[in-house]
Amino acid sequence: MSDSGGDDALLARIAQGDAAAVRLLVRAKLPRVLGLATRLVRDHGEAEDIAQEVFVRVWKHAPVWEPGRARFDTWLHTVTLNLCRDRLRKRIDAPAAVLPEGADPTPSAERRLLDIDRERSVVAAIHALPERQREAIALAHYQGLSNPEIAEALATSIEAVESLLARARRTLRRTLMETNDDRPTDD
Repeated sequence: MSDSGGDDALLARIAQGDAAAVRLLVRAKLPRVLGLATRLVRDHGEAEDIAQEVFVRVWKHAPVWEPGRARFDTWLHTVTLNLCRDRLRKRIDAPAAVLPEGADPTPSAERRLLDIDRERSVVAAIHALPERQREAIALAHYQGLSNPEIAEALATSIEAVESLLARARRTLRRTLMETNDDRPTDD
């Protein structure tokens, strides 16, 4: 997690029009914002657009930021989640997953394909979760937020977060076990 005092100081500098402070904040926060957006919308280009909009909102919000009122990282995650939700609601059809054109000729090609297949199964299982469970999993496992931080970002209680995570993990475990059971064996 980051130093909220440092974030507050950067926001104060941004509010005064300090371009160097913007670059520092973007450099520090972009990987997490982009990672969360990519996991939720499953499109790197779209996630980049979302990240850009997040930082435009930071720029606009900096003059009215109240240090100590909320953690900046929590606010940043909430803005990212809301923009991702908006994008997902606007989609008519989800794009089909792109399959690799051919196997890698290196000796580890089969292993890599199995890993890709497993990753696709996990991603598909996560995206099949209800929205709130999917967001809780992304914030916990990919963003490394604690339950209280997730509760604040999702505007809910810690108990609700614990319940969301428990249900999501059960569903993922069941879905991934079923996926493995459905795979053909090399008999």
